[in-house]
Amino acid sequence: MSQKTVDVIVPVALDRAYTYRVPAGMSLAAGDVVAVPLGPNEYAGVVWGESEPRPGLHNKLKDVDAKLDLPPLREELRRFIDWVADYTLGARGTVLGMALRMGAQGPAREKIGVRLAGPAPQRMTAARARVLAVLSEDGMARAKSDLAQEAGVSTGVIDGLIDEGTLETLVLPPEPVAYPPDPAFVLPELTEAQSGAADTLRTAVRNGGFSAFLIDGVTGSGKTEVYFEAVAENIRKGRQSLILMPEIALTTQFLNRFEQRFGVRPAEWHSQLAPRKRARTYAALCSGEISVVVGARSALFLPYPDLGLIIVDEEHDPAYKQEDGVHYHARDMAIVRAHGAKIPVILSSATPSVETEVNARRNRYARLKLPERFGGQHLTHVEAIDMRSEGPSRGRFIAPRLAEAVKLALSRKEQALLFLNRRGYAPLTLCRSCGYRLACGNCDAWLVDHRFKRRLVCHHCGFSMPQPKTCPQCNAVDSFAPVGPGVERLQEEASALFPNARTIVLSSDLMESVERLREELDGVAQGKFDIIIGTQLVAKGHHFPKLNLVGIVDADLGLANGDPRAAERSFQLLHQVAGRAGREAGQGLGFLQTHQPEHPVMRALISGNRDAFYDTEIAQREATGYPPFGRLAALIVSGADRHETEGFAKKLAAASPLDEQVRVLGPAEAPLAVVRGRYRYRLLIKAPRAFDLSHYMRGWLEHAPKTRKSLKLEVDIDPQSFY
Repeated sequence: MSQKTVDVIVPVALDRAYTYRVPAGMSLAAGDVVAVPLGPNEYAGVVWGESEPRPGLHNKLKDVDAKLDLPPLREELRRFIDWVADYTLGARGTVLGMALRMGAQGPAREKIGVRLAGPAPQRMTAARARVLAVLSEDGMARAKSDLAQEAGVSTGVIDGLIDEGTLETLVLPPEPVAYPPDPAFVLPELTEAQSGAADTLRTAVRNGGFSAFLIDGVTGSGKTEVYFEAVAENIRKGRQSLILMPEIALTTQFLNRFEQRFGVRPAEWHSQLAPRKRARTYAALCSGEISVVVGARSALFLPYPDLGLIIVDEEHDPAYKQEDGVHYHARDMAIVRAHGAKIPVILSSATPSVETEVNARRNRYARLKLPERFGGQHLTHVEAIDMRSEGPSRGRFIAPRLAEAVKLALSRKEQALLFLNRRGYAPLTLCRSCGYRLACGNCDAWLVDHRFKRRLVCHHCGFSMPQPKTCPQCNAVDSFAPVGPGVERLQEEASALFPNARTIVLSSDLMESVERLREELDGVAQGKFDIIIGTQLVAKGHHFPKLNLVGIVDADLGLANGDPRAAERSFQLLHQVAGRAGREAGQGLGFLQTHQPEHPVMRALISGNRDAFYDTEIAQREATGYPPFGRLAALIVSGADRHETEGFAKKLAAASPLDEQVRVLGPAEAPLAVVRGRYRYRLLIKAPRAFDLSHYMRGWLEHAPKTRKSLKLEVDIDPQSFY
């Protein structure tokens, strides 16, 4: 009888399965996690199924090294991995790798504790008495450092009690990654609209099966409190919940709100987790110990044993699109996974993506509306400042009307936010004598002046240098001048206008760590700063109780490119920023500094007529056949040699299969033509909504010329950015 063989997917950038022999005495089934040799290395892979007999090759096959002590991947997850790989044209091994991010393996570090064990010491001191009093309260063992802090003594006091036999040491059991949340810990007081939406979600969770919902609520309407009730119902059922967030590593506010509702914090999953914490979280999740996970987009691929609910918070956020490796959109893939797992999925946003808005209008998603702010607070009143007629003086960037509004807010002991979605001090530095512009040598981009770091930085490849003393072109000395504002320059101007105000710049590049950024955000929420100057980081759903004024310094910034989604993204970002104002007390006021107040985005923001913007944008997308009324794919060819890269892109275009439903546009130089020394050319493929674009692209690439030397080809189905 021939030896059994299995097909194994290995988490490397390959789309195929490898066949291995199953050693005698080892029993394997689909989904089992195994250790297998591949080339000179050993990998943790997953059995995808039993392979067909291959008589001629059987003796050349390698054996499975071991069956790992990990729960098998359920069929639902394996089908999801296959679907994502097929749809995105990503390698199955790469997609599987997102499900096997197990972190640092091996035994966890032991934590040593102490407890009462023997008679009182012969010599009693006040410090020793405090230690014994703490341990006598409940008889519980404590870590030495925790006990010393609680008793107000040094660890040397505790060591002396151990030496005398009064205390003994023991290995403490590891603390759970997350404690079980209590769905009845604090029951919320909901408005009538919130109660109706929560009842609908509870029923959907209770009944099970696939269903999709959009919680469509204005900023500050309590969308989170509503979907918490769905989580509570899922906890009562004993099933796991996943809450996706675009930037979970940036704020503690959401985690605090969760703890207030459920008594404990949820488990976290994001790229900032330490390797051992990641390993413990992964193991606890696989075992079913974790009930609720709050995570970034990669959490969607984890092997939940009993997933019962998926929530996508701020579903419109661009951070949900993975732009390297496998190009997938977490919101869309959340819908796919929920459908495959036959569970409800909830999308939440004050500014839904156009795709989600169309699905809600066509009743594919059930819309749950929250039209008013919680507590009866008024929505932010938005006004335009026409920079053509009432702009600031030369060399200034804050218009007089906005400056007066900030002054008034400060006199009321309120906070003001000045928003500018541009990092650094200035986006361009040029020579006053000859006009020479300082550019990156590796990228088709200007160097950004970062005064706090005293460096000129490329935001695309990370290259940096100090500002030169002389111009490389004309040799003029000290002739370089900054052009345009960044948030650092805006802080300089705000400090000059309001010298007594406490200012802070919130920009991701200024924070050494996630912990520091969380501290700064918490400081703003506690009122430690008067003027906040921030990039898009401040639009991520933060709640600042004392903030009643928002000034958007350059509202036109996001509209100044050829991105088909520019209007949508600008509207969403500006609406979210303005929505930070007036969430707790007082009237929120927002100012848009703009050169085009007649633009549909500006008109919708000023009038508060969100539907008018969506009506215009949807009609335009439908007329032009852009998503969600058509399909797009992008091919990005990059290489070290410009002519070779362009030539390959042309050959690739020439190999496209003829189909009257498909338009192949390009190749053309990408808007960002050079990145990290590599030249870039783009092809854009456009097809009708019902067309199977993934199948078309796969057939094209199977017969297209193959990349060689330095050439690289990226495939992006449903592209979100066009740089």
